[in-house]
Amino acid sequence: MELLAPAKNIDVARAAIMAGADAVYIGAPKFGARQAAGNSIDDLRQLATYAHRFGVKVLVTVNTLMDDYERKEAAAMAWQLYEAGVDALIIQDLRLLREQLPPIRLHASTQCDNRTPEQVVALQRMGFRRAVLARELSIDEIRAIRQATLADNPEQPIELEVFVHGAVCVCYSGRCYMSERLMGRSANRGACAQMCRMAYDVLDSSGRELRDAKGQPLHQRYVLSLKDMNRSAYLQQLQDAGVSTLKIEGRLKDADYVTNVVAYYRQKLDALTGDTAAGGKQTHESEYMRSFEPNPAKTFHRGDSPYFIAGRTAELANWDSPKSTGEPVGIVTSARDRSIHVQLLPDVTLHNGDGLCYADRGFQVNSVTPLSGTAVAVSTFRAVNIPVGTMLYRNTDTAFLKQLHAERHIPVTITLEVEESGFVLSIGSYPAGSWIATRHYEHPHTAATQGEQARRTQAAQLAKLGDTDYVAAEVHVPEQAYFIPMSALNAWRREVAAAAVEAQDTAYIRQKAASVTVSEADLPDYNSTGEPLMTCRYCILYELGHCRKQPSRLKPESEPRYLRLSNGTTVELQFDCKNCRMNILDCSNSQTFKPSNPQTLKHITSNTI
Repeated sequence: MELLAPAKNIDVARAAIMAGADAVYIGAPKFGARQAAGNSIDDLRQLATYAHRFGVKVLVTVNTLMDDYERKEAAAMAWQLYEAGVDALIIQDLRLLREQLPPIRLHASTQCDNRTPEQVVALQRMGFRRAVLARELSIDEIRAIRQATLADNPEQPIELEVFVHGAVCVCYSGRCYMSERLMGRSANRGACAQMCRMAYDVLDSSGRELRDAKGQPLHQRYVLSLKDMNRSAYLQQLQDAGVSTLKIEGRLKDADYVTNVVAYYRQKLDALTGDTAAGGKQTHESEYMRSFEPNPAKTFHRGDSPYFIAGRTAELANWDSPKSTGEPVGIVTSARDRSIHVQLLPDVTLHNGDGLCYADRGFQVNSVTPLSGTAVAVSTFRAVNIPVGTMLYRNTDTAFLKQLHAERHIPVTITLEVEESGFVLSIGSYPAGSWIATRHYEHPHTAATQGEQARRTQAAQLAKLGDTDYVAAEVHVPEQAYFIPMSALNAWRREVAAAAVEAQDTAYIRQKAASVTVSEADLPDYNSTGEPLMTCRYCILYELGHCRKQPSRLKPESEPRYLRLSNGTTVELQFDCKNCRMNILDCSNSQTFKPSNPQTLKHITSNTI
């Protein structure tokens, strides 16, 4: 399976490649589903050239809905991207297919709401080479989609891509209109205001606040803020179900996050295939090393769940905070002013500068003083009032971040041979066959006085590729040892290594793409009028223990139920139990609740993304 990594810019893309990604996806200059993560054509051209040397593909997102006049611009941009060397475009708006597009692979974004066999088969018949499936699907549902696509086209079925890690939208992708209608910022246009990361009161039909299973009032709680996805325990099942690509979410995440999570899944995939090597992994295209043990809890982390992959479960959300919580580290035993005593969990060590948090609050460690056993005293930069018994979490581990480094090199075969007028030096792909760079050098055939020693020295000298992307997997020198000055040998190696870059760039072959067509009958209705603000598989009723399909653990309060923001803006919860879905409805015309001006909503900050 291909490991697909996110990148907000070329620097993060390089970090993903170093950590072991097989492909990266990155935003186009315009029309990507993250307005804050656009990239220039020139940057994407540089990235494509760099990535292809490592056998890594570059996929570019052009996955927003567009106005009529914008589709002409998007089609012109698609040609620029094709000429820049990118491997595929990820699109949402099927109306774009009516424009004249380049012969490039097209992938159907998860924003197309790809959750049924019928939808994915329709995309396959249009000519899409890949469908990015809805996050909410179970293994059985993914398997059913694969079986349907194989039955429809056993020779060349559409590839299936699934998300395996990262932030999760509470709404089916492409079916969220809450940000657009309440904030004037369309999620389908790349300007989501993240309504699911905001705090709400949960009310019954009388306007009274409900309580959770612990008896706590549901007052300004983050009831739509889902934990991050982690499906690392399900990779074998995904492979068996017919998945071809594993996708990590995070086109707004930094290089530390991407390096850590990509390395984590690279390690898992290598263990799955048995393709591991000491200190890293070697493939036909590249070899990489890392100086750390990957751990997703060490970078941005909201807690995690496998999110419906094995069916419906509770505790999919973190109602206390939409921010990064990291990993649990210990329990507070006392707190006074700027000093906190903490009973650490086993094998936990705190460091100066670490970031700690609890509920929706956080602080930085100034210094750590050992006490008895695993207890420590933590001094802070400001007074922190934390109740005794509170579990602390670390969302910034300074020691881990300092060692977070990955390298990737391209294994090559180096061969020095004798010819009539001198020598031939070549550097080529390992194993041989993909590309090769060769140079001829006139030089006298003078026998070396210490033959075996000369051969060893020459092989070692030719293998010194430290200032390049290459690493010597094999070095071959003549059986008959000849005297060649080290200065000449080094100059030859540098020249051929430079030529190897050009040989690699020339040898890369982009996958061919069939034409993609769409009829008017195949076009979805992009008019959201009358649609729910959100359509979700996640259900607050289920989280509360009120599922109507199960014996209720708690007495249900009167319905309907509502969510209310701090400014009074209120939406209604509708439970479609037959289809096991929760809809969020606009109740601006309700006589019970009168929403206030949406412009007074407090925008959520970028650190919750």
